[in-house]
Amino acid sequence: MELRRIAVLISGTGTNLQALMDATRSGRVPARIVLVLSDRAQARGLERAARAGLPTAVISPKAFESRQAFDQALDDRLRAAGAELVCLAGFMRVLGRELVEAWAGRMLNIHPSLLPAFPGLEVHERVLEAGMPVSGCTVHFVTPEVDAGPVIVQGIAPVLPGDTPERLQARVLEVEHRAYPRALDLVVRGRVRIEDERVVVRDERPGERLVLHPLLARWMEP
Repeated sequence: MELRRIAVLISGTGTNLQALMDATRSGRVPARIVLVLSDRAQARGLERAARAGLPTAVISPKAFESRQAFDQALDDRLRAAGAELVCLAGFMRVLGRELVEAWAGRMLNIHPSLLPAFPGLEVHERVLEAGMPVSGCTVHFVTPEVDAGPVIVQGIAPVLPGDTPERLQARVLEVEHRAYPRALDLVVRGRVRIEDERVVVRDERPGERLVLHPLLARWMEP
């Protein structure tokens, strides 16, 4: 099948970017990354992308008088790269409604909790304070409401005795690196669609009937 063109937006080290790079370069996900864009020039993920020979760009919000102008610059750069899908991979900016709606159904995000539980920041601290037995991650379509879009894939990670936020974060991150490529694969293969604000996934059984994606769907590589 024809490779879909993906842009990845980052703000930090880019470990989920690396997972997407590995999955696309190996052919496991039929896509190619055409742009890695950051809002921070010092983001280490840009170095990962450059070493892999991927096009990179930096668009700092400090260079713009308004969020709307920043969003417009992002949109212009994404379209100039020919991106068909956008993956937010640790991109620490809230995008405006106009931009999000322009990419509706084509913009994905990963969040380090089992949404709708624990949206927002300081997730792992809050999970531990609440005494939760499990945590995990969620890959979802982006909507104007932060951390509230239709769920594509969720992955589960245990909370262990004596966990610190750092230990839990590392364990969840391992699950993220499997969940994000899986979700992207479902999208680029055309196996998901949004129906009544939920994701519908084509079943792998003969006839490929449509089923509602389970809330706690878990995917692990063999």
